[in-house]
Amino acid sequence: MASIIELCRELRQRETVAERVLWEHLRNRKFSNYKFLRQHPIFVINAFGRNSYYIPDFYCHKAKLVIEADGPVHLYKKDFDKNRDEVLLGLGLTTLRFQNEEVLIDLQDVLRKIKEYL
Repeated sequence: MASIIELCRELRQRETVAERVLWEHLRNRKFSNYKFLRQHPIFVINAFGRNSYYIPDFYCHKAKLVIEADGPVHLYKKDFDKNRDEVLLGLGLTTLRFQNEEVLIDLQDVLRKIKEYL
């Protein structure tokens, strides 16, 4: 079984077009001088006392912000995503979700919404 670090590396290599486009604007403190990480694991202790993790598309520690670029698979994962967002909210993190199409069609609006949060 792959380690969490290997899994994160694999996810970065398999990024979607929307993730790539958004990352170009968030990386290297280009966006309002906030540092974003991509595919960075966030560890939580689950109800059974075991370590679990979530791997958001983008994460900013300073702003306590998770950004997700959701593709079609998320249509089938609504309950998982809702639970994940609640767990992250319990850790003090806010999740902003955007559909891949939003990122590709109206990137400026997506960036405006992120900036409004920051």
